[in-house]
Amino acid sequence: MLTEGSRAPAFRLPDQDNKIHELKDYAGKWLILYFYPKDLTPGCTTEACDFRDSFSVFKTKNAAILGVSKDSIGKHGKFTRKYDLPFPLLSDENNTICEDYGVWQEKSLYGKKYMGIARTTFIIGPEGGIVRIYPKVDVKKHIQEIIEDLARLQN
Repeated sequence: MLTEGSRAPAFRLPDQDNKIHELKDYAGKWLILYFYPKDLTPGCTTEACDFRDSFSVFKTKNAAILGVSKDSIGKHGKFTRKYDLPFPLLSDENNTICEDYGVWQEKSLYGKKYMGIARTTFIIGPEGGIVRIYPKVDVKKHIQEIIEDLARLQN
């Protein structure tokens, strides 16, 4: 189980354009790594569009944003084009990074249990350590919470 202060697990995954992203590519920057269940669904679209609408704020704070789900590269491409998302969405079809970050969890819907991605965000510091974890994200107020915490962490 990852905790704040843990070293962030390394990853190597393709984005919507089949460009490979690795944790080490973000050394020296703040990284907002957010996991979400599924492209083109209401909650995931709200969250992605909120990150999009605040993208310039994150850039001024030397923070990169990466979204991660099990959706295919093609589906990520449709999602980024439809909503003009300015940040990469990583495809974890083999469930590697979701397992490493502990977000692949048992969920329940209408009494039926299944495995899925628990909406979770990690702030990873410039040295590669996890400095903040947001489990069970509430998409309506999440982005502002991250911006405020990032400002505190950088001071």
